[in-house]
Amino acid sequence: MRFDVVTLFPEIFSAVRDCGITARARKRGLWSINLWNPREATHDTHRTVDDRPFGGGPGMVMMAEPLAQTIDFIRASGNRGRVVSFAPNGERLTDARVRAFVESREDLVLVCGRYEGIDERFLSTYVDEVVSLGDFVLSGGELPACALIDAVVRQLPGAIKDLSASDESFATGLLDAPHYTRPEVWRGQGVPEVLLSGHHANIADWTRKESLALTLRTRPDLIKIANSSGRLDRADKKYLRSLGWREE
Repeated sequence: MRFDVVTLFPEIFSAVRDCGITARARKRGLWSINLWNPREATHDTHRTVDDRPFGGGPGMVMMAEPLAQTIDFIRASGNRGRVVSFAPNGERLTDARVRAFVESREDLVLVCGRYEGIDERFLSTYVDEVVSLGDFVLSGGELPACALIDAVVRQLPGAIKDLSASDESFATGLLDAPHYTRPEVWRGQGVPEVLLSGHHANIADWTRKESLALTLRTRPDLIKIANSSGRLDRADKKYLRSLGWREE
């Protein structure tokens, strides 16, 4: 899978290119990344990519032409995939959307805005989809782009063990249960005895109940979704009711 990223700060992407799971997956040839600085598409002495907004207001706005020319260069280099930009007004990035990107195997072009935003004419002409990480503002689109790349790459077959990917939070519709490792006692705190028992059925039951309890406590909206989609069985519902949950 190929990612072409339009950014004024290409060095930020060393995090996903050179570190951890994504780095190992890249070395295996599962994905590639090309970084494009729109300043390279300018022709003035100062390599200008932004200007003051029409109508007044604070800050600067990224100009349409350098971004458009950069996309044209990317298209000419062979990436014909969807163009994605990032803004708080975009569609929330979810596990389902990430998996859709993976399943399509379509190359992606990621446009990272800066300053007060991007000229709307570029967005309406070139961008297929606007993505948001949540209801907050960042300094630019680079960190959301890194998050999208990381989330997508780790789901590519061969990036990590299949069981690890399928058993993570959100993959089952619920949050993951707590995890523990050695030592068995840390600063006076022990590990739940069931996890030391070697009894796989009891461990599975404990894990499921912990997942349900954590999700109900911190993300009750996910319980509602899991129930409406048929992911909760009778035992799940009985346990949730013992915790005060009321089925709608």
